[in-house]
Amino acid sequence: MAVDAGLFALSFFLAHAVREHWQFEVFRGAKNIYPFEYYLWVFLLVIPLAPVALVLSGFYRRPWLPSRTQTAWSLFQACSGTVVGLILLLWITREAQIIARSVLIFFGVTSFGLMALKEELLLRWRSSSMGQAQIKQRLILVGSPEETEPLLFELNRDQGGGFQVVARLDLNQAPVELLVDLMHEHSPNGILLAAQHTLFGQIEQAIALCEREGVEVWLLADFFKPRISKTSVAVLQGRPVLVFRSAPSSVWPLFAKQAIDFFGALALLVVTAPIMLVAAIGTRLSSPGPVLFRQERSGLNGRPFTMLKFRSMVSDAEQRRHELETLNEMSGPVFKVTNDPRITPFGRFLRKYSIDELPQLFNVLRGEMSLVGPRPLPVHEVKRFDDPAHRRRLSVKPGLTCLWQVSGRNQVKDFNEWVRLDLHYIDNWSLWLDCSILLRTVPAVLSGAGAK
Repeated sequence: MAVDAGLFALSFFLAHAVREHWQFEVFRGAKNIYPFEYYLWVFLLVIPLAPVALVLSGFYRRPWLPSRTQTAWSLFQACSGTVVGLILLLWITREAQIIARSVLIFFGVTSFGLMALKEELLLRWRSSSMGQAQIKQRLILVGSPEETEPLLFELNRDQGGGFQVVARLDLNQAPVELLVDLMHEHSPNGILLAAQHTLFGQIEQAIALCEREGVEVWLLADFFKPRISKTSVAVLQGRPVLVFRSAPSSVWPLFAKQAIDFFGALALLVVTAPIMLVAAIGTRLSSPGPVLFRQERSGLNGRPFTMLKFRSMVSDAEQRRHELETLNEMSGPVFKVTNDPRITPFGRFLRKYSIDELPQLFNVLRGEMSLVGPRPLPVHEVKRFDDPAHRRRLSVKPGLTCLWQVSGRNQVKDFNEWVRLDLHYIDNWSLWLDCSILLRTVPAVLSGAGAK
């Protein structure tokens, strides 16, 4: 990351130098350019911003010998993301006029070129015989045949993975002490233990032998086979633990999502403040009752929170709900009725364009909701879930908009289909998916395809 940040910083310096000696401006921008000292704070900002963009693009999650297409796509996302990030920061700080537009364009192209050149040189070195000799990990595979055979097949298939199995030891047929002779004979870099939990006693012995020999040990911890959860390793009070997590866990993308939620909600509150003022006045004048409707909803992991909406129904709507139970159009515990008679005329307008949902931006600012996520359900409806698996939709923060809302909204009548879309969102979550849902939400709201 330090090298990559340095290359991005060098790219910015070169972009300014090229623009300074080449009096040409794209997009009809100003032809004059300030000395580099004026750009120093932007130059220093590139250093931490570039690695973040590379992390978000998945650049550091590529295989050891990635394809050139995969590298180019990750770099394109990171370089364009860094340029867009700089443009937004310059616009927010009202410093956009000090920097020539072509400097940012040249910076994006130069950073892509330098990073691509570095990756091409690394790829050639890793693929060479000299590189392979230096990076190859010599392993002894220890465990039962049913555990080691699939692993050996995968290691042999991945020719560029940097691993070479030099010996194998079957703990069902040979004593664990034989591992010492194999280590002396083959001089491995590490011991890969892939044994069943029934052999834990022998695994402990093998680890002790490797400790004495000073040889690294890798324990393949897949003796439990979760169907959905992804396994990771953490440390709790100095003790190693296996973590089985079915919700998204990537640190940087989740941090970026929280930042987008906070600043996005703040910006939307400023932009929609006049609309919210008109909605509040209209709600107060159109029918008796409070302006805001407050209801206990189930948030992250089912924790209750008070969700805010502009009141779109008569004030005693909750008390009259039992009168309409027979008209419920939604399967499962959720209650939905088209042309609900409890909705006021002004409330129907608010719902058509989803204006009634705007107060939930305060829930987002308080950290109770996200801009994108499964819609929060009332606590009493969550208690009526007949399938425990439905509670997995509570493993992420609820959102203002979700995949269900941009995939048919009121056309989805089956609660199981609703949950399926929510779980598809959770299992395939990424920042790009959030951006896609947000972009698809805009036309859905403007066209009036809101909740009925």
